[in-house]
Amino acid sequence: MDSFVFPKCQKCKTGDLVPLSDFGSQGAPIHYKAWVCTTPSCGFNIKIRNGDVYINEPILSSQQGAYSARGAR
Repeated sequence: MDSFVFPKCQKCKTGDLVPLSDFGSQGAPIHYKAWVCTTPSCGFNIKIRNGDVYINEPILSSQQGAYSARGAR
């Protein structure tokens, strides 16, 4: 099994930056679309969207989104 060493977060110096992937509008995989710090209180993230780079956007989990949608009914 391969082992990976992820870079340390340069904001908090505690967590690691881990890559996240997604799928494009046509269903093609987009690898390393975002990097997020593993320390929840840090919240550092960097994302690529439509060729632009975004830093420290708010982070919402699918559970938070689903809960908010249910609570709004």
